[in-house]
Amino acid sequence: MEENKNFSEENNIEKVVPEEKKEYVSRRNRKSTFRRILNSEPVLFLKDLLIIVAIVLFIRIFIAMPFQISWQSMYSSYYDKEFILVDRLTYSFRNPHRWDVIVFKPHVNENKEYFLKRIIWIPGDNLKIEWWEVYVQPKGKPDFIKLEETYLNEENKWRTFVWPDSWTRIYELKDDQYFVIWDNRNHSTDSRECFSNCSLRDEFVKKEDMLWRIFLDLWYFNFSKMRFINPGLWIETSPKFFKSESTHNYPELN
Repeated sequence: MEENKNFSEENNIEKVVPEEKKEYVSRRNRKSTFRRILNSEPVLFLKDLLIIVAIVLFIRIFIAMPFQISWQSMYSSYYDKEFILVDRLTYSFRNPHRWDVIVFKPHVNENKEYFLKRIIWIPGDNLKIEWWEVYVQPKGKPDFIKLEETYLNEENKWRTFVWPDSWTRIYELKDDQYFVIWDNRNHSTDSRECFSNCSLRDEFVKKEDMLWRIFLDLWYFNFSKMRFINPGLWIETSPKFFKSESTHNYPELN
């Protein structure tokens, strides 16, 4: 009887072990197949694409985004149809500086959602426009100083008019008040006339309305000509990148 029992157990082992081996081999084959799929070119391409999209979305939402200029309001520092890269991060860490070129919400009507302008005066400044020239009295300084705005072209330099016809206009900026002007001084609207609607708002811009600051000047590439040519003015130039007029400083105020 003992011999028969041992013989039966040996037979059972012989029957069980091959089944376990088959299951093990099957699992290994499935893992190997799954690994081959993960390492296949289509899957690797899709994985890389998702990573790139995630990085681009992160940069666009939190750091910087492309923006196309509409109209010649900043002529000739920036042109219509030109592409720029705007910085969404800087004003989370510091206040806007005098000379920054910004994109902001003017709150004048639904058709004008964004404006692109240059900050000329910052909180605490007194400012004066006299005989078509621009002056600033920085906080704590006794005198008004005339700005040498080298970024303006000949058509706009020393031609900053104030409406209605007034030879002198003085403004005092309080906390969180910024005064912004176009570079194309007299062919557009800005803080001088409340962005064309003084019944809805005052002349000043608040930091909370400032969305972006110009970071890179990429200009406009005309694919039909395969050159950097503005489609409206047919002016040929090249990207300025970090050397754009958004980095201007006023040495006379230092």
